[in-house]
Amino acid sequence: MGLLSILRKLTSTPERELRLLLLGLDNAGKTTILKTLASEDITSITPTAGFNIKSVISDGFKLNVWDIGGQRKIRPYWKNYFENTDVLIYVVDSADKKRLEETGIELYELLSDSKLNNVPLLVYANKQDLPDSLPAAELAQALGLPSIKDRTWQIQACTACTGTGVREGMEWVCKNIKKK
Repeated sequence: MGLLSILRKLTSTPERELRLLLLGLDNAGKTTILKTLASEDITSITPTAGFNIKSVISDGFKLNVWDIGGQRKIRPYWKNYFENTDVLIYVVDSADKKRLEETGIELYELLSDSKLNNVPLLVYANKQDLPDSLPAAELAQALGLPSIKDRTWQIQACTACTGTGVREGMEWVCKNIKKK
């Protein structure tokens, strides 16, 4: 083995680049998850008016995460970001039971788009630290996730503001992309 190949192995260049689309209703915690993944300060997060992009290295992958605002007026533009998506990450506020139906409708509209056919789905059941939050298993049932047969999917309980469960979700993403 030559010096150049040894140096290549020592550098932390990722095996593969992935495009992850981070969506969900406004105030679900998308930007907090993104900043947690990037090890950035989360003390002052404002609603995303457009989009944020961060690149994170995880399990030999360079994850380019696109965080798109979730306000109702922005949602029609989500489809402009579907092209070349490797993984769809959908964030749900587990404590916002009033908008559970709305978030479910938005999720199924996403899953029905042909540009997202067969794209693996990770659902973050965020805000598990709040007293009225639905556990991930109950949220999966409420959203009808077990009926999804056209793609691999996973629901991951998390609390974005503490980072609990966020890395585990990304580990699932990397493990399932390796299988492809």
